[in-house]
Amino acid sequence: MQKQSKAYLYALTAILFWSTMGTVFKLTLGFMEPKVLLLLSSATAVLFLGVFLLISGKHLELRTLKIKDLLSSALMGLFNPFLYYLVLFKAYSMIQAQEAVALNYIWPVMLVVFSILFLKQKIGWLSVLAILVSFSGTIVIASHGQPGSIHFTNPLGTLLAAGSSIFWAAFFILNMKDKREAYSKMFLNFLFGFLYILAWNLLTDDIKMPAFQGIAGAIYIGIFEMGLTFVLWLTALTLSETTARVSNLVYLSPFLSLMMVSIFVGEKIMISTVVGLLIIVSGIIVQQWSFYKGK
Repeated sequence: MQKQSKAYLYALTAILFWSTMGTVFKLTLGFMEPKVLLLLSSATAVLFLGVFLLISGKHLELRTLKIKDLLSSALMGLFNPFLYYLVLFKAYSMIQAQEAVALNYIWPVMLVVFSILFLKQKIGWLSVLAILVSFSGTIVIASHGQPGSIHFTNPLGTLLAAGSSIFWAAFFILNMKDKREAYSKMFLNFLFGFLYILAWNLLTDDIKMPAFQGIAGAIYIGIFEMGLTFVLWLTALTLSETTARVSNLVYLSPFLSLMMVSIFVGEKIMISTVVGLLIIVSGIIVQQWSFYKGK
């Protein structure tokens, strides 16, 4: 099999697993609180990534760590997995899975905004228009297709679902500026994130063991959302001739997610959700095209 074909295979496998997450998040949160779900899933991710480092020999990278590397991972772990998933899981517990799936997809737009603010990147008028288009899609979703009424069914849940993208974008920017080996860095980020969520659980309440279904869901999330899929995705990017060849496949994920939410959660997918998501994705595509054209 050619390298590019392998890259597509790894990328599509990762996207398929990520597409199940809207369903698994919603179902698993029926058995436990968001903070407990994050505790168990992040612990699973740390264990998985630790074993992966040992098997691949990449654990040797940890021997060269400096204090600044630990501080960098401590900061990145604060944003992801701690703040990002804590806010996202809370949103899933408050609003429909279809809304959370679609609203969370605003993160590429937030990434551009953060790039302007913190990386001092300049963008043209077409990119600004694309950002406004994508944000209008979130309004359509949150208002259930009645943006003129300015009436959101669950304002806090909507704010959390869209706001989680801020933490992901912040993490992404920090990760871009950190040039360490990707896999060992990811392990350390999740290790610090796990320590944060463990402290949060201990400080806010006693840790209660959930039902078996909840534990199974948390383990699935830890492996197929936080662990294995990132390894698959990084491998796909490494094998691909260009990043764009596999990155564009990510647009399949939210639509596959909506299909699974409809089938397994039983939610009737609203037209406003599909239309809003199409608007968001259209804005992101225009944005990428504007970067390519330099406008």
